[in-house]
Amino acid sequence: MNFAIKRSFDVLASFVGLVLLSPVMLAVAAAVRLSSPGPALFIQERVGRQGRLFRCAKFRTMRVGADAGGSVTTATDSRITPVGRFLRRWKLDELPQLWNVLTGRMSFVGPRPDVPGYADRLHGEDRRILDLRPGITGPATLLFRDEERLLALAKDPKAFNDDVVFPEKVRINREYLETASFRRDIGYILATVAPALVKRTGVERRLGLNFEDFSARMEREAVRY
Repeated sequence: MNFAIKRSFDVLASFVGLVLLSPVMLAVAAAVRLSSPGPALFIQERVGRQGRLFRCAKFRTMRVGADAGGSVTTATDSRITPVGRFLRRWKLDELPQLWNVLTGRMSFVGPRPDVPGYADRLHGEDRRILDLRPGITGPATLLFRDEERLLALAKDPKAFNDDVVFPEKVRINREYLETASFRRDIGYILATVAPALVKRTGVERRLGLNFEDFSARMEREAVRY
């Protein structure tokens, strides 16, 4: 991976994205504020590159104070607001993270930034994941695109998340670390913004994104919990 090219792309694309999407972001912020009491943004400390904490901003999708109920969220979670469900479905809540990409705290592609409690579980070679900037998307994010639905299948969502989902994400992120390339990063971005196109052209298979098989395996695991 040529990290200079990766960083140059991040800076240019995030700047253009912030400029072009600013009207959409203003509209989303207004919708969040009007739909439920509280601020438009939800800001939380996450673990970034080399284990440094940074403030990660997303559009608020849950009621104020809902984070006190834990960080594991299912598709049926009553804490999510109606507008929040729409934002989560279309990933619009992630748009403020373009600022984190521009400032270098995140990248477009990489492991999702964990809260400190989960990042602390990384040991040995797994901690090499922290050598990477956390990303908005990536192979683990894509394969777990229906994570909230999977968590809702489990009677104990937290146990399923801790025992299965988190270790599986670590495994996938380790694979990304070993095989990362700028070309593959572009493929992951395309798989995020144009999944139908990527599936038709066969890029999905070349990236190892076997969604159906992976989802079926995770569903079998979820019902065990």
